Amino acid sequence: MRAAIFRGPNQPLDVTEVPTPEAGPGQALVRVAACGLCHTDLHYIDHGTPTFKTPPLVLGHEIAGTIDALGAGVTGWKPGERVLLPAVLTCGTCEACRSGRENICEHNQMLGNNLDGGFAEFVVAPAKDLFRLPEEVPLVEGSIIADAITTPFHAVVRRGRVMPGDWVLVVGCGGVGLNVVQIAAALGGRVIAVDLSADKLAWAKRLGAEAAINPSETPRLDKEVRKLSGGGGVDVAFEVVGRPASQEQAFGCVRTGGRLVLVGYSPDTLALNAGRVMYREMEVIGSLGCRPVDYPRVIELARQGRIKVAELVTHRFPLADINAALDTLRSGAAIRAVIIP
Repeated sequence: MRAAIFRGPNQPLDVTEVPTPEAGPGQALVRVAACGLCHTDLHYIDHGTPTFKTPPLVLGHEIAGTIDALGAGVTGWKPGERVLLPAVLTCGTCEACRSGRENICEHNQMLGNNLDGGFAEFVVAPAKDLFRLPEEVPLVEGSIIADAITTPFHAVVRRGRVMPGDWVLVVGCGGVGLNVVQIAAALGGRVIAVDLSADKLAWAKRLGAEAAINPSETPRLDKEVRKLSGGGGVDVAFEVVGRPASQEQAFGCVRTGGRLVLVGYSPDTLALNAGRVMYREMEVIGSLGCRPVDYPRVIELARQGRIKVAELVTHRFPLADINAALDTLRSGAAIRAVIIP
């Protein structure tokens, strides 16, 4: 099969022929219809973030396709079925999994990190982790549900606990941030979107944001947000950039008793006024991925058209052009881009 091989940081991916994997006991071999591009992939390639599996490795963790073959002992599935693979595979037996927090499984394995991922014609995964994709959800564009939509769902519904009428701030309107916007708006939140890109802010308005702010055009983001939200600040703020400066900026816009949800990854230290956190009963919450049990809920929202999926995929590339696709991702030109092997 053809695959794009990651051989190490600061190198282009090597599109070449490799052996096609085989489905072992309990596994499914999936013919990849599409795999979404994510900034996590750029962390490995551009920033030297180490992968758990030592390269060479096939990256890519937003995968949809059809079952090509099944390993021994697999029941309930048949070849040809349309499936979505979760970005992270869970053990189901550790304390976190048994307490309903599978997204922070102690033994989790991420496709395109611990295991070979979806920038290839085929990928192997445990059959227990597959999710059916209904015909109403397009197979190619539906691949982005695996991370770009489920991760925001978890952040908004489970961690941010957004309720109808809540004022919600979203700082960073890239592929994940825009889905935080649309899911918060779908829940009845009154969303204020913040980004430096006029195009991304226009998308945020299209996806349900009531207001959009370019922080470079206002001397005090917190004052502008408080004015829009009635003076007290927002109930929930989501930081989806992964920079301490924007995390602190988002926290400064939260009302007394409100919460900041950190969705963007940063290895740097965040400085917070501990007195404000204590005295005003603020919450600072991390959010990682999505529980497998919630994937069918997100797929159903997409099937009903309650959340947009296909519209967010603005760029499609063949596997041979994956390095050009990564350049598009670096430029910020794509809302979401997918590779079609």
